[in-house]
Amino acid sequence: MAKPQHDKVLRLRRRHGDGSQRTVTADDGRRLVQRQSERAAIMAGLIVIIVFCLLWVMVTDLFDTVYPWATVILGYLVGHAVSRAGKGVDWWFALIAALLTLFGSVLANVVVAASVSADELSSTTLAVLQDVSTTTWPIFFGVIWNIGDTAFAVFAAALAAFYSMRRLDRDEYYALRLWREEQEGE
Repeated sequence: MAKPQHDKVLRLRRRHGDGSQRTVTADDGRRLVQRQSERAAIMAGLIVIIVFCLLWVMVTDLFDTVYPWATVILGYLVGHAVSRAGKGVDWWFALIAALLTLFGSVLANVVVAASVSADELSSTTLAVLQDVSTTTWPIFFGVIWNIGDTAFAVFAAALAAFYSMRRLDRDEYYALRLWREEQEGE
């Protein structure tokens, strides 16, 4: 039988649901939390960092210039990788993504600096990276790393934290809320 039409002139049409009760429970929220994987999130983030370092070196060699804003792209990629692999709904996935991005920003800048130095020294990038010592770090952070790199790294970390959380639909969010309320009540 068809739904009766109510002729109310000022009534807006519903676009967000049919008005029926949700059929989710706190157990559905518990399953969401159990599906989280910190290990998978960290591994996915590290893989993205390694691939990004290689791609950034190739782009730098191809165009013969360093693009320091590329770390913002790293933040976006790490955030999505942590979200997809970790399936996180808790706050520490944002922290994992932000810390991985800060680490990746420094690592990628070191690798790109080694690549540029290798071209100037007629050597290979790996040879330059193998010759890094404790006296090299003050030079790197004093000469090569600057305030712009810090700003890009911090912005990339914030972007990674933003994109690292799993996107939930209404039922998943409601189930998670029910589970958390049940946990607080105990």
